[in-house]
Amino acid sequence: MSIVEETRKALLQLFPEQAAAEAEAEAAAAAAAEAEAGAETETDAEAELTVSEEGGEDAGGEEAAGPAKPAKEEEPVEEGPRENGVLVTDHAARGTHLDVLCDPDQVVEAARIMDAAGFFLEAITGVDWIKEDRMEVIYDYNQTGPEPCRVVVRAFIPRANPEIPTISDILPGANWHERETHDFFGIKFQGHPYLVPLLLPEDADFHPLLKDFTP
Repeated sequence: MSIVEETRKALLQLFPEQAAAEAEAEAAAAAAAEAEAGAETETDAEAELTVSEEGGEDAGGEEAAGPAKPAKEEEPVEEGPRENGVLVTDHAARGTHLDVLCDPDQVVEAARIMDAAGFFLEAITGVDWIKEDRMEVIYDYNQTGPEPCRVVVRAFIPRANPEIPTISDILPGANWHERETHDFFGIKFQGHPYLVPLLLPEDADFHPLLKDFTP
């Protein structure tokens, strides 16, 4: 099993509904494949019996098959709001192998899973979705094993109350990342041991990457 699939399976601990749905789909696919294999075996046996009884096939008695009809194109499906879960992504196009959307109270458990899987934290940042009145906290994970795997974990929080638990007690390197993100976006990392300005002046009361910030 690849590192991407191993990590995906580990992260599914956060999403039991997705894990159950995938298990059900795999069981259904296996049952369908088994039934199809049985049907093909039965059809082959019937064909052999028919040929044996008739003493051969009459090629002239068969009608020529007409041209195959083109497959009907599927209608494009409109995408709605994304649900929480794990997505496999194209690294060449997206820069990540797995994209995880979770609730704010799941980022700590996600950090534990990533740490146990041998990943390190590359960065933490935010996005100010001012029109949606919410903010996004983004965690980038990577690992340096022989097989590459990059994972992004996302969580949305209210813009009016931008708070999310710290992961610095699990991954100490998150300490500075969270301070920097607090500087730029005003996101409060609950439980952080020293959430004071890192890059801004000590008395700064502004957050320059908020979209409504004016110098």
